[in-house]
Amino acid sequence: MKKIPQKEIHKYLRHNKKFPHVWCPGCSDGIVLGATIRAIAEIGWEKDDCAMVSGIGCSSRMPVYVDFNTAHTLHGRAIAYATGIKMAKPSLNVCVVTGDGDASAIGGNHLIHACRRNINLTVICINNHIYGMTGGQYSPTTPHDAIATTMPYGNIDNVFDLCKLTIGAGATFVARTTAYHATEMQSIIKAGFEHNGFSFIEVMCACPVIYGKLNKQGDAPQMMRDLRDSYVPLITYEKLNADEKQGQFPRGIFKNEVAPEYSERYAALVESLQSVKGEGDE
Repeated sequence: MKKIPQKEIHKYLRHNKKFPHVWCPGCSDGIVLGATIRAIAEIGWEKDDCAMVSGIGCSSRMPVYVDFNTAHTLHGRAIAYATGIKMAKPSLNVCVVTGDGDASAIGGNHLIHACRRNINLTVICINNHIYGMTGGQYSPTTPHDAIATTMPYGNIDNVFDLCKLTIGAGATFVARTTAYHATEMQSIIKAGFEHNGFSFIEVMCACPVIYGKLNKQGDAPQMMRDLRDSYVPLITYEKLNADEKQGQFPRGIFKNEVAPEYSERYAALVESLQSVKGEGDE
C-alpha cells in the first residue's frame, strides 16, 4: 500500500463542513470515511469521476463530508438511486454507503436485486447491529438475545449474515472487515472499487453510545478490542473446530470473480438494437 500525501487525501473532503464530524464520540463511521477517501486517493480517481450515495442513518451522513458528486437519498433506497446514476453515467465510479438496517431491512430488496444484476456499484455497509440514529431499534443483524429499544427483553429473531446473503444473491465481490482493522479496510475497499461488478463490503463497527450501552459492552476502546478479538482472518477461521468457532467470525475477501457487468450488457444491447434499426432504414 503506497503512502499518499495528506494533501492528496484532504482534497476529497469538503472543508467548509463542520469538523470534527457529526458522529458520536467512539463511533466507527469516521474511520470508514478515512479508509474510503484514502482508497480513492490511492487509485487516483478525480473527484468529478466519483459519486457517493447514501440513504438514511448514521452512516448515511458520510456524503456530506466528501467533495465529489453526492446524493443523500431516502431510507433504504440508496442502491436504487445509485443504480440510476450508474445507468445514466456508466463512466462514474459509484459508491453506496449504508447501514445494516438501511441496507438489509427497508432496503433489502434493492440489495439482493443489485447483486443479481451484477451492476458495477460498490456498497460499503457499516454494520453496528442496530439503528443508531433513530433510537436504537433492532435490525436484521442484531445478535440473538441482544437488547434494543424495540427488543428490551432480548432479540428473538435469527440474524442475517449479510455476506452469505449477497453471495447467494449473485454479488461478484464480497468481503468483510472491521473498523479496528483500518489498513485492511482501506485495502479491501480499494479492491472493491477496482472490481468490475457488484461489490459488497461489510464493515463491522462499534456503536458505543446506543448498542454498547444497551448491551453493557463497555466503552469505545473496549468495543474496538472486541472487534479485534472476534473477527479473525478467513484462513484462520477455516482451521478452527466447531467449539473454537463459537464467538469467532471470519473476515477477508469471501468472493471475487469475473462475470458480465450489467451496464455494459445494457450498452451492448442498445448498440445492437440501434444497429438493427439502422440496417432497416437503408
